[in-house]
Amino acid sequence: MFLFILFTLFLYSRFHEDARFEKFAEKFFLTDLCSNPINLHYTLMNPADWGIDESSLTLPVYHTGQASEELEEIRTALRRLETFHPERMSAVNQYTYILLSSYLSATEDCASYLYYEEPLSPSSGAQSNLPVLLAEYRLNSAKDIENYLAVLAQIPAYLEGLTLYEREKADHGLFMSDALADKVIEQCGALMDEQALQSDNHFLEITFAKRLDKLLEQHLIEETDAACWRAENKRLLTTVVAPAYNRLADELTLLKGSGTNTRGLAGYEDGQEYYQACLRLATGSYRTIPEIKQMLSGDFEKNYVALITLLREYPALEDNLSSLSSTFPTLPPEKILAGLEKMTAEDYPAIPSETECTVKYVDKALEPYSAPAFYMIPPIDNTKENTIYINRMDTAEGLSLFTTMAHEGYPGHLYQTVYSGYYMHSTGANPLRSLLSCGGYIEGWATYAELNSYDYAIRLTKEKHPETEVLYLADKLNRQIQLSLYSMLDIIIHYEGASYDRVREILSAIGISDEESIRAVYEYIIGEPCNYLKYYLGYLEIEALKERAEVLWSEDGFTLYRFHTFLLNNGPADFRTLSRLLETTRPDENSHLLEKKN
Repeated sequence: MFLFILFTLFLYSRFHEDARFEKFAEKFFLTDLCSNPINLHYTLMNPADWGIDESSLTLPVYHTGQASEELEEIRTALRRLETFHPERMSAVNQYTYILLSSYLSATEDCASYLYYEEPLSPSSGAQSNLPVLLAEYRLNSAKDIENYLAVLAQIPAYLEGLTLYEREKADHGLFMSDALADKVIEQCGALMDEQALQSDNHFLEITFAKRLDKLLEQHLIEETDAACWRAENKRLLTTVVAPAYNRLADELTLLKGSGTNTRGLAGYEDGQEYYQACLRLATGSYRTIPEIKQMLSGDFEKNYVALITLLREYPALEDNLSSLSSTFPTLPPEKILAGLEKMTAEDYPAIPSETECTVKYVDKALEPYSAPAFYMIPPIDNTKENTIYINRMDTAEGLSLFTTMAHEGYPGHLYQTVYSGYYMHSTGANPLRSLLSCGGYIEGWATYAELNSYDYAIRLTKEKHPETEVLYLADKLNRQIQLSLYSMLDIIIHYEGASYDRVREILSAIGISDEESIRAVYEYIIGEPCNYLKYYLGYLEIEALKERAEVLWSEDGFTLYRFHTFLLNNGPADFRTLSRLLETTRPDENSHLLEKKN
């Protein structure tokens, strides 16, 4: 009877702790989602299933002192986490607890440096991201259309809040440089081009009309209603959204001159400390900056020596690299994706066969401000339909398109996102995990997929064109050298305070002397701290995990398939957590639940 009572108490404490934590995690998840209706719409296909009335939500509007309030909210969540006993939880909840604790701690470190964040950066700021999100906003019903138009009406208040934050940054001496401000001001005018709006040719008009036409074809809406919605969309864009962008540009123009620092984060008081916190949050790496520099410099030297050796052995390579794209068959992106899916099957666990992908092209108005390509993350309750955008301005046909499709599609972002979604659902993982930003893992995985795709490219062309093997290997090394170099420059600029002249000196030493190219690299890194590191340090961390797994699993028989399964089953995650997990996990402990679904 005594043992029975003890066992009963053990079960009660176990289930009670799970229930407590799951309730906390669900509230955290829903609170975060409901803070932004656009994020909610992209995260959930059916918000009503979660008890959410999407039409009642409004865009977040920054108010004075909010930066301090958000920091306190993070600290409150951390204090709440300390009240739980993870050892009494199920394994799935324990892992969510660990990931959430790491994420909130890293976020707290960053948020404690008030006004250092830059929401209007030229390359990834709200002003350029918002139009893309609006152009791809899912319209499946009349209710979605009404919600979309309501979001447009809220944009002035949203941008005014960002303007207020920028004023506060300026008051604290942390406003962006004039060079960056000029780029954002230019974007505001280009994205809401008055001529395009007057001629009914703006991309937000065209994309909206196309989505309505699709609903008309499906007989989900009436033509009379569609005509009213098109007119309302036009009215909101011309009289509400465009003027809001103009006001933002005007306010930034007035703030020019208050940002006197042109040397990256190191030029600010506490800038080095903020950079270290930002680096940890962005990459998920817990290495010190000296360790990261050593890691990068070792990788750079290895690849640089390998490339020089190749060029000496094959002198014609240097001239052939300029005509690289012509050596690879010109294939449509859809066919490339299908080929990659088949070629990667041997080394990567399967995902559901009904997964679909639509490839679209970035509107010409957005090309100068968009990445060479990007993957739109699908709702967590419907990962079947996926979208990849290609920027024609920056992505050439041939090998470049092939490696890009590997990065964005198989086995990159699309594959990893779909796998993680289905695996977490099959194991009962809390949906909160989908909100935890693990940029180093996600972009590191995509970079890992991209670089490995060169081997598949060689396999495709080797029989007919054996000479391409050396050519593609040289291009891969060149790509790694570039990413490694720019990642080191990120540290040199933002942590060590290197000036433009110092960066030019470094680049000139390795043969990069074009002034325009050097200026573009310098200004991009200034505006996007830690971005290159998110990709390449993330990749190097994955390679380090793989090397360790080869040692730990040598007796069990290491295979890429086993390693990829471990990484996919336990990610997205920070690399400290993955490293600790690897030390205690045997390869045969990885389950393959997704294969049973196919």
